[in-house]
Amino acid sequence: MRLSASTGLLTGLLLAGIAMATPSQAGEHPVVVELFTSQGCSSCPPADAYLRDLAEEEDIIALSFNVDYWDYLGWKDTLASPAFSERQRAYARKLGLSGVYTPQMVVNGVAEGVGSRRGEIGRIINKQDERSLPVEISFRDEGASLTLSVAAGTAPEQPATLWLVRYATAEEIEIRRGENRGRTITYAHAVRELTPIGMWEGNAMTMTLPKGELLTRGYEGCVALLQAGDGGPILGAAEIGSLN
Repeated sequence: MRLSASTGLLTGLLLAGIAMATPSQAGEHPVVVELFTSQGCSSCPPADAYLRDLAEEEDIIALSFNVDYWDYLGWKDTLASPAFSERQRAYARKLGLSGVYTPQMVVNGVAEGVGSRRGEIGRIINKQDERSLPVEISFRDEGASLTLSVAAGTAPEQPATLWLVRYATAEEIEIRRGENRGRTITYAHAVRELTPIGMWEGNAMTMTLPKGELLTRGYEGCVALLQAGDGGPILGAAEIGSLN
């Protein structure tokens, strides 16, 4: 389908934890795949199934963002957020697209394609897999808390935002109206919260995050994304989950 073109307490806790840190050593980086989908989109279920498969890959961070702009078709998407729709629009502007559509997959913030076309997306992923994201990010489990470390690097030309993404491992939704009426679809790594937690200017930094508040029922996974500009390239990424 094509269309023409977080909480304050949590944010306060995260920002209070920023400190300088020793840069972590460079290593293998994952590929970030973001699916923009909708429960009201009849062409989306094959892409939802593909993302479920990608979520099982160790070297891929797979995230499902449900958008809200198809709600008028008869079914209000229960996982959608206007913020997710705006994130997709930012990618469309940056990638020079005429508008937004579903299902769309964006890979590392630099390439996109129709999310149900496994061959096409697979080639994009393989191309990105040959490159390393330039900034090392890592989570460390400290028991009651998590330590998020961002290594030092070349200062970006555009402001770089550190995003905290919280997702549900799997959301099974029975769709009762609209184009997918009568279907039950499972959404893997369904994003429930997208929060900016800091800006990065090239210096190493660490944050102490309250694990008990981050990884709870309905929020089983957590991803950190360092991203240039508004809808720009992903500079670094890390994922931690299933700790509740």
